[in-house]
Amino acid sequence: MTQLASEIRPGSTSPGSGSNLWRAAFHRLLRNRIALLGASFIALFVVMALLAPVLAPYPPNGGSLDDSLLPPSFVHLMGTDIQGRDEFSRILYGARISLLVGLGSVLIALVMGGAVGAIAGAAGGIIDGTLMRIVDVFLAIPQILLAIGIVAFLDRGLVQLTIAIAAANFPVFARLQRAGIIAVRDSDYVIAARALGVPLMRILLRHMLPNAMTPLIVAATLALGNAIIDMAGLGFLGLGPPDPRTAEWGTMLQDSAHYLREHQYLIFFPGAAIMISVVGFTLLGDGLREALNPHIAKR
Repeated sequence: MTQLASEIRPGSTSPGSGSNLWRAAFHRLLRNRIALLGASFIALFVVMALLAPVLAPYPPNGGSLDDSLLPPSFVHLMGTDIQGRDEFSRILYGARISLLVGLGSVLIALVMGGAVGAIAGAAGGIIDGTLMRIVDVFLAIPQILLAIGIVAFLDRGLVQLTIAIAAANFPVFARLQRAGIIAVRDSDYVIAARALGVPLMRILLRHMLPNAMTPLIVAATLALGNAIIDMAGLGFLGLGPPDPRTAEWGTMLQDSAHYLREHQYLIFFPGAAIMISVVGFTLLGDGLREALNPHIAKR
C-alpha cells in the first residue's frame, strides 16, 4: 500500500519533475515580452520605494512658500506643490507607503482567504456552506465601501489601512482556494492517502494545497495592483495616513485637485505613478497565468 501511494503521488513519476514544471513555467514567462515589460515597471516601482532616501533630491516635507507651485524644471523635475515641496521626492517616498501597504494587505488577505477556502473545500458539508456564506457577505459589499467602513471603525493609520484593504480582498482568495481544493479533492493520490488513513489535515497540507496554489499566485500578483488603487482611493477620499503631510499618492492627488486647470502636473505625476505600478502588476499577473497554465502555454 505504501508503494502504491508513492506511485500515484503527484510529482513522483520522475525525480525533480515538480522543479522541472516550475522551471518550464519560468522559461515561458521569460519569453513573454508583455510580462517582462510589467516586471520592469514593478522593478522601477520597487527601486523607487527602497532607494527613496538616496534618490530623492529633497526631503519629502521640506519646502518654502517662495517655491510654491513651480513648474517642472531641472531644479524640480516634477515641479513643486502649494507648500513648495518637491513633487519628485514626494512621489519616491509615496512609493514606499504604497509598497508597504500593498504587500502587507495582500499577504494578510492571502493567508486569511487561503485558510478559509482550504478548510471549506476540504471539509465540505455544513462547514463549507457556512464559511462560503460569510464570504458571500463580504463579496456583496463593494471593496472600496468595505474598506471605507473598516477605516472609519478602526480610525486612520497605516496598520488600519492595511487591515481594511486586506479584508476587502480576502474573499477572492477564499473562493479561488476553495475551487482549487475541490478540483483536487477527488484525485487518485488524495483518495489513496485517505485509504491509508492519513489525517485530513496532513492530506490538505502535503497533497492538496501544493497542487491548488497556482491560481492564488496569479491572483496575489493582480491583487497588488488593486491594493495600490484602493490605497490611493482611500487617500484621495481623505482616509489615508493620519498625518496630512505624509507623502502618499492618493493624498497628493486630493491636495492637488484644486489646481487641476492651472497646474496639471500636480495631478499627472502621481496619477502616472499609480498607473505604471498597477499596469506592471497586471501585465505580470497575466504573464504568470499563461506561464503556469499548460493549456494556455500550448496554444
